[in-house]
Amino acid sequence: MTNDSDPREAPQIYLITPPEFELSGFPGQLGRIMDSVEIACVRLALAASNEDEVSRAADLLRETCHARDVPLILDTHVRLVEKLGLDGVHLQDGARTVRFARKELGADLVIGAYGGPSRHEGMSAGESGADYVALGPISDTGLSTGDLAQRDDFEWWSKMIELPIVAEGGITTDAVEAFAPFTDFFAIGPEIWKTEDPLAALQALTAPLS
Repeated sequence: MTNDSDPREAPQIYLITPPEFELSGFPGQLGRIMDSVEIACVRLALAASNEDEVSRAADLLRETCHARDVPLILDTHVRLVEKLGLDGVHLQDGARTVRFARKELGADLVIGAYGGPSRHEGMSAGESGADYVALGPISDTGLSTGDLAQRDDFEWWSKMIELPIVAEGGITTDAVEAFAPFTDFFAIGPEIWKTEDPLAALQALTAPLS
């Protein structure tokens, strides 16, 4: 995943799958969303750690995403990425396994890293070889520790660091409006999947980007 757009353009949408979904229905639902809203990237973020479950889901979503020229990134499971023909991995432990992932995946596949609310952790991940860094949550999710990624950190990053930055966690319409000038991507998932109409929820959340 790269940011090759003018920084003044609207941030792109990075979609995160639910932790559980029905294989028979979700790929179609995902496809309909991607046919209606421009999606830059999809992250397969299953709660399951069983390789067979992850593989079956990846096979279906890879077909759905690649048919639309959208990269599919796998959460956490570095060693399954090449085996499943995916486009990269998203790491949840900041900079700690970035170098290992780069050694495993080589130079061409995408490595992203979540740094929590810490700008320092994000910078360390970038220095270790990450292709993008996610910081968050950007507003209270009700489940967070209370530490939030600050708008000032995103503003500083947008001026000082070329590496793409992703706002993730606690995405609200107000947060989208506030952070849009300073982030390259909004990672959206939990905010929409528990609603009756995820597509409508996504469109409402990202309305300030229009």
